[in-house]
Amino acid sequence: MALSVHPGTVFAVPDTLPSLRELLATAVTAVGGAERPGQVEMAEAVDASIRTGDHLAVQAGTGTGKSLAYLVPAVRHAVANGSTVVISTATIALQRQLVDRDLPRLAKALAKPLKRTPTFAILKGRRNYLCLHRLDGGPQDEPEDQALFDPFAISRLGREVTRLREWVSDTETGDRDELVPGVSEQAWRQVSVSARECLGASKCPMGTDCFAEKARAEAGRADIVVTNHALLAIDALQGYQVLPEHDVVIVDEAHDLVDRVTSVATGELSAAMVSIASRRVGRLVEEDRADRLNECGDGLAMLLEDVPTGRLDTIPEPLRVTITAIRDAAHHCVSSLGPERGADADVVAARKLAMSLLEEVHDNAVRVLEAFDTDDAHRRDVVWITGDYGSNTPRPPTLKVAPLGVAGLLREKLFGENTTILTSATLTLGGSFDALARQWGLPGQSAGEKVDGMASEKEVAPDSIRWTGIDVGSPFDHAKSGILYTARHLPPPGRDGLPEAYLAELKSLVEAAGGRTLGLFSSMRAAKNAAAELRERTDVEILCQGDDSTSLLVKKFAENPQTCLFGTLSLWQGVDVPGPSLSLVVMDRIPFPRPDDPLASARQRAVEARGGNGFLSVAATHAALLLAQGAGRLLRSMDDRGVVAILDPRLATARYGGFLRASLPPFWPTTDAEVVRAALRRLDDAAN
Repeated sequence: MALSVHPGTVFAVPDTLPSLRELLATAVTAVGGAERPGQVEMAEAVDASIRTGDHLAVQAGTGTGKSLAYLVPAVRHAVANGSTVVISTATIALQRQLVDRDLPRLAKALAKPLKRTPTFAILKGRRNYLCLHRLDGGPQDEPEDQALFDPFAISRLGREVTRLREWVSDTETGDRDELVPGVSEQAWRQVSVSARECLGASKCPMGTDCFAEKARAEAGRADIVVTNHALLAIDALQGYQVLPEHDVVIVDEAHDLVDRVTSVATGELSAAMVSIASRRVGRLVEEDRADRLNECGDGLAMLLEDVPTGRLDTIPEPLRVTITAIRDAAHHCVSSLGPERGADADVVAARKLAMSLLEEVHDNAVRVLEAFDTDDAHRRDVVWITGDYGSNTPRPPTLKVAPLGVAGLLREKLFGENTTILTSATLTLGGSFDALARQWGLPGQSAGEKVDGMASEKEVAPDSIRWTGIDVGSPFDHAKSGILYTARHLPPPGRDGLPEAYLAELKSLVEAAGGRTLGLFSSMRAAKNAAAELRERTDVEILCQGDDSTSLLVKKFAENPQTCLFGTLSLWQGVDVPGPSLSLVVMDRIPFPRPDDPLASARQRAVEARGGNGFLSVAATHAALLLAQGAGRLLRSMDDRGVVAILDPRLATARYGGFLRASLPPFWPTTDAEVVRAALRRLDDAAN
């Protein structure tokens, strides 16, 4: 819930507070750092944005010290105005860094000059906290259909719930992330509720001791509230207050914002959902109404078995009829529940659980049906069917419905209500903020020459939304510290695994580097193929994602320089290994979205229907962002040196290659393989 402060409101800082530069210098000294020009430039830009209300996008490379650059002006503003600043991140790792390391040190350092200790809190969605009422005997969640007949699953579920009941006496926060080792999702759902399922503090018999309410109360008193993009999206999407009142939002890891918001706004409809909804409501309404809903769910299960997985451009008539019946049956059950009556907390909670899932089933059925009402240029949602029969835990087919874009939502609910600062190491794609600005719902700012092959789509019409984009650079001298090698001589990548020429090239690079290689692959199949082949062809130890937990593999890779780590998407963005253990980052191909990716392909088609270039606006932008993130794994400290090798020759030969290259850090470029191998051998010799 944002304060009613319109962006553009100018805030005055009392003269009694030290200047921003003084506070920043104090903070940098306290953490044992050195003042960096990019950090100072960013801090001053953030401060100006907060004071003027103009939105800001800041690209700040690794090593800039961007956390302090936005935390210091945020704390200064909050203390001066008695307000709250919300900081949103994409990953748990950054949340923990802010709450466990950066903010405690900053609060201690600034307490004296600010004449009080700044306060901070972390806030997550209600589902992340234990619900004492559920734990105390409130209504239990129904198991998934396959668990009903699995005695081993039931036994494990019982043990996990027992452990949670014991844990409640030890925990002060009830925060799921503090439970180590964790428990299954099914077990956690037995002891937690969503916001829609919650009784509310005033009606719940355990309301005064509620962990989620305590976290919200603490957040409401804090100067700085750290949350995540998902909760930020829920705050924008739902009609009830989630975040405390605030006037400024700082979005770190802003390159991930659109994907995280899209994920929250994605709904699903499955036979299991309908079945569970019918069982929940069956105890509370006439039996025939619940039975009717259950029959509709059975019909959906049979239909989905016969429809191929993938995107639906049109809805088959039998499926349309069945989903219409589900919509109507769910609506009748909601009507039968009627208004809330009585004061018995268990009865009210059971009704809440039933109502929550019924409304979700009904609303998602409506979204699926309405998705096919307009032409490609005006569709709001894309629908597809997903299922996974080949894994160890097969999932039955499920209908998914996701927004084609979230620009309108962000434009209205984020930029329209708060002063917003977005930051990341990778925000300028093709040398411009425009590609991401369009996705955020902001007007483009490029006015001059565009990079050849730059993504283009019809711009958002400029209006009262004012924003600035700045790149404060990086402390690294990329051209002297790293080489960008494009294997121009290789054939274009194929669809049937890694070509022999790619494996030979990879082997020669890995051996020249003496291990020390992070291999980033476009698919798990390619990563495992490369790992298996190189284990046969070299003496270098090859670690592969999936062999163990990712965190343990990264730790082993960092501790043993003569090893390689191969993997896929999570490694592109999540690995931080400074020092001699990493001197070569290899990417097997330009990471375009898969042609059968339902959301990306639908977005591409929608752009083309509006007269834009769908490939460049969607596929190339996606690839540019991942390439930049992957290349960013190489230089993590001032002493790092190495090579980013891209085996896909299209980076050098395709017209869109200019856009992609302009999205990467300014390494020294070459297509000469022998120059690269010689450089890697020198680095290996120096490290040894």
